Amino acid sequence: MLHIVNKSHAQTRSLQSCLRFAKPGHAVLLIEDAIYAATAPGAADSGLAAALANLKVYALQPDVEARGMAGRLVDGITAVDYAGFVDLVTGHPNNQSWL
Repeated sequence: MLHIVNKSHAQTRSLQSCLRFAKPGHAVLLIEDAIYAATAPGAADSGLAAALANLKVYALQPDVEARGMAGRLVDGITAVDYAGFVDLVTGHPNNQSWL
């Protein structure tokens, strides 16, 4: 299962809800403002830091760069480009967008 989150953890509870339902081995893709959770303070505040032990987490690189967060992703989060986004979607039989 691929979980796609696009809202900041500071704006909504979408990421926290996603993390409650995600199971070990699932993947989470952070896009748009959700990439703020991929930084050290955001990962701690959102619960993402603890979830990294059981989930594979990705951040969309163009969104990371657009928000000035390049070089600030926590260890364990993989940056992907648009082609990587497509690969993640097609590589997972189920996808859930968290709005």
